[in-house]
Amino acid sequence: MPRWDQIFDAIHRHGIAVADDCRVHRVGGGDHSSAWQLRSAGKQWFVKTGSSASLSQFEAESDGLRELRAAGAVRVPDPIACGSVGNDSYLVLEWLALEQRNAGSDAKLGEGLALQHRCCADRFGWHRDNTIGATPQRNTWNADWQDFFRRERIGYQLALAAQNGFGGELQEQGDIAMAGIGRMFAKYRPLPSLLHGDLWGGNYASVNSEPVIFDPAVYFGDRETDLAMTRLFGGFGEAFYRAYETSWPLDAGHEERSVLYQLYHVLNHLNIFGAGYLSRSLQLLRRLNRAG
Repeated sequence: MPRWDQIFDAIHRHGIAVADDCRVHRVGGGDHSSAWQLRSAGKQWFVKTGSSASLSQFEAESDGLRELRAAGAVRVPDPIACGSVGNDSYLVLEWLALEQRNAGSDAKLGEGLALQHRCCADRFGWHRDNTIGATPQRNTWNADWQDFFRRERIGYQLALAAQNGFGGELQEQGDIAMAGIGRMFAKYRPLPSLLHGDLWGGNYASVNSEPVIFDPAVYFGDRETDLAMTRLFGGFGEAFYRAYETSWPLDAGHEERSVLYQLYHVLNHLNIFGAGYLSRSLQLLRRLNRAG
């Protein structure tokens, strides 16, 4: 259990008054950390806690939420406080009463995400590394999107898979795919768009019918990567895709590039959860290589 007395003292130094009648309740969320509802003097906050090793992950999440908030396109929780006390680290966020999304919030998210993607940098990457799930995500700035995605995304995940014992056909097919990435960008030059980075259905809800996204893995990259992730595990209605396409139509060839972008996340699941994702990883690699 976290040392709440110490965490309360640390939160208080961030300007949040924690009353004597404060209550803490365990809540769902935080797959790689513990999640809590903090109630004090009629106010509520969402708190993530972890070991001291989680501090850099919490700091990166807080920075990512601030980056998304600055875009002013889609609502995200307000990061309030982040730090460590003893062997514990914490991240305090605005408490949001999340609701089931619907066609209306799907459409608003499509419009908002297209607007967020209009926020661009001059290079691909981000000012700091972060995590994708439990895996480090490297965001070294790079002017070349192909090189960035080859090195920092697919190449990194394949190397990690090899360390985890997944060699053989996975690495053989991976080498072929890595060598053939360039053909997908012969006539396509993506902009370095502000990405959520981990936009699956579990990281999207609504508040008062307004879309809210959270748990980001922020960086600047091809906007199609966010769209590809939404299709990987489902959870986004057709109203979302129609609204996005109306706001900013996708470029020719996005279907094939979507396979490449989904591969990154499936390889990451392979590295986190194990061999249950090997078949899907190979399926995507073979599909890419047949197209080449």
